[in-house]
Amino acid sequence: MHSPDKDRIDQNTPLRLARVAALAFPDGSMTEKGLRREFQRGRLVIERIAGKDYTTLSEIEKMRVLCRVQQKSPLKVEGSATNEGELALAAAKATLRRLANERENARRKNQR
Repeated sequence: MHSPDKDRIDQNTPLRLARVAALAFPDGSMTEKGLRREFQRGRLVIERIAGKDYTTLSEIEKMRVLCRVQQKSPLKVEGSATNEGELALAAAKATLRRLANERENARRKNQR
């Protein structure tokens, strides 16, 4: 596998899934297969060019935001502030998934 210089890779450089997994998770804890699962769950945007799957470090960062586990507050908070925050987060996640799906659908339509 050709390995481009790290200084030539920026947040928007398209990288094969195995390569971006190695760069974004240098401890080896994330693999190409794991990234494909996140794509299937709607949390990672990939680009399929000539039958090869690519993504960017920027898309990995977006995926990480979607994958964050929210810590439950140990205190019971009355009022709607907590609920509003949870609703806003859920809405943002839904928007990102919708945009990713629209992008994928447009890509598929353009391949026809």
